[in-house]
Amino acid sequence: MSIRALIFDLDGTLVDSLPDLAEAINELMAKNGLAPHAERAVSSMVGKGVPVLVQKAFAAHGVVVAGEVLDAHVKTYLGFYEPRATRLTRLFPHTADMVKELAKTYRLAVCTNKPTAVSREIVDGLGIGTDISVVVGGDSGVTPKPAPDMLWLVADRLGLPKEEVLMVGDSANDVASAKGAGIKVAVVRYGYTDIPADELNADFVMDDFRGLPAVLEQLQ
Repeated sequence: MSIRALIFDLDGTLVDSLPDLAEAINELMAKNGLAPHAERAVSSMVGKGVPVLVQKAFAAHGVVVAGEVLDAHVKTYLGFYEPRATRLTRLFPHTADMVKELAKTYRLAVCTNKPTAVSREIVDGLGIGTDISVVVGGDSGVTPKPAPDMLWLVADRLGLPKEEVLMVGDSANDVASAKGAGIKVAVVRYGYTDIPADELNADFVMDDFRGLPAVLEQLQ
């Protein structure tokens, strides 16, 4: 089958959201009397959803949070983050042009562990929302990445079989989710991951989005 749709991860793939994520998590740290984290440290906490991000930020200070306490911190964090979600966040180089070009031929979607509404706000605010037909976030009611369920949900909403979609991400979570779903996956080298892109066991590795046409040509 030919590829008819691409599913993009958001943070670290389409957008460089680290400055906004770091500022919001550091507001949460400050509220709890804890020192701020460097952006590099926050980048390694991103990718498994807001609760895990918050847990890791506290754990780095030796503080364990869970249950209702974690829920309260997540709510506070989102209160800091959501109003500023596009303040410093930007598309990575070459992403905007390639998304516009790909949208002429393929259906495009976003699959991210961050909440759906703020994810849609980001793609809309950065000018690519009209090209993204489906956004599935970590609050969509299925098990988040690295489980395969979110990718299956995206494919279902696109009305396509898994063989006709390509996942594009930046992390081990994206690769694990795609492989579990039976979907081909390409990763970019500039993303938020402690594991080098070439060691993630993805089907394809690209310097940036300009590599997508070559990947698609191979798949076709």
